[in-house]
Amino acid sequence: MRSSIPKVLHEICGRPMVLWPVQAAREAQAGRIVVVDSPGEPLRTALPQDVEVVVQERPDGTGGAVRAALAEIGESLDPGAPVLVLAGDVPLIDADAIRELLAAHEEQGAAATMATTVLSDPTGYGRVVRDGDGEVERVVETKRPGDSTQTEREIREVNTGVFVFAAHALRQVLGRLSTDNSQGELYLPQALELLRADGARVVGHQIEDEGLVLGVNDRVALAHVRTIAQQAIHERHMLAGVTIVDPAATVIDVEVQIGQDTTIEPFTSLRGRTSIGSGCTIRRSYLLDATLEDGVTVGPFAYLRPGAVLRAGSKVGTFVEVKNSDIGPGAKVPHLSYLGDADVGAGSNLGAATITANYDGRAKHRTTIGARVRTGVDTTLVAPVTLGEEAVTGAGSVITEEVPEAALGIARERQVNVEGYARRQAPESDARADDRGEHER
Repeated sequence: MRSSIPKVLHEICGRPMVLWPVQAAREAQAGRIVVVDSPGEPLRTALPQDVEVVVQERPDGTGGAVRAALAEIGESLDPGAPVLVLAGDVPLIDADAIRELLAAHEEQGAAATMATTVLSDPTGYGRVVRDGDGEVERVVETKRPGDSTQTEREIREVNTGVFVFAAHALRQVLGRLSTDNSQGELYLPQALELLRADGARVVGHQIEDEGLVLGVNDRVALAHVRTIAQQAIHERHMLAGVTIVDPAATVIDVEVQIGQDTTIEPFTSLRGRTSIGSGCTIRRSYLLDATLEDGVTVGPFAYLRPGAVLRAGSKVGTFVEVKNSDIGPGAKVPHLSYLGDADVGAGSNLGAATITANYDGRAKHRTTIGARVRTGVDTTLVAPVTLGEEAVTGAGSVITEEVPEAALGIARERQVNVEGYARRQAPESDARADDRGEHER
């Protein structure tokens, strides 16, 4: 990945890569979920609290990782219980695919079942070699010269890194894995060969949708997987009644919620845990962890930051930024404004360039704007400050004190006109030019 960030913490549609298979396992009703981490536990903070973490002290391969995980699970595990092994860099596996794999494992009565898929370009993947009966014989690695033959490299069925083992069978072979390969690592697929040598049954379960089991080893593959995930997210929302005018020009994170009959116009980004009600319209805007109730209109070119709450029927317009603020029902902030740490009452209308000055250099302060308030253009509200219901501010005002209910607040210098000012300030060269013009005329 050429990155200081661990590979499986790279983000896919608003979720760290490692959380995708974790979430799939949870949806498939896994009894326990154990994530194998490296020393220092860089993944811990990205994982839910109920996910167990075990440290693989040395980076000795997939076999070493599973050995560490199995030690964490302990001897209390039923010997016949299925142990599902997922790869943190195979993020798009879903609960349905997991359930199908587990069902195939049980039906076949296998000691181990490997999920496979067929790729048009299998470069970099381990190839699945089957015996005359169609059962899995071994996996041949292809990453280093000498690992495989030309004939083996022509096989298009690949190892996805997803397995199911009977617990007792897995325990029997993990300690016998060897590092006799070009990378000097403990390869988990070697467990399949050892099980076959012991007379146990090893089968392959082919997953038809290759997108579910694509691996990520670089940022090119990351972008490809992200595209697949994004398409699935778009389709899920559109099938639920959301209009996405141009999916190719729209970014929607996996945790975003959108109600029916909402329209998302091109060049919109909905990030984080943003929640949007029904009947809303979002135009060319960026929303992050924002909450919108029904019938809200946003944009174009609006920026809704974490904590922005827009109540039913409200409007945030062009070049408006909202942060940690509650915009009341039917309230309007049409254009060119910043609202930070503010509460805006129902039906208020804030004029262009209304600004809440919420930070004094040391602490944030809140602004309270009552219902049906009207601010004139270029009003600055210096927090903490309150505008009562139906209050009005004059254009160009800097409001530092409370404006009572239904009162007009004006805070600006009186206008003074200086007659002849422009002529007196004109440069001498301009005056000579004017004189020349007079002579020519």
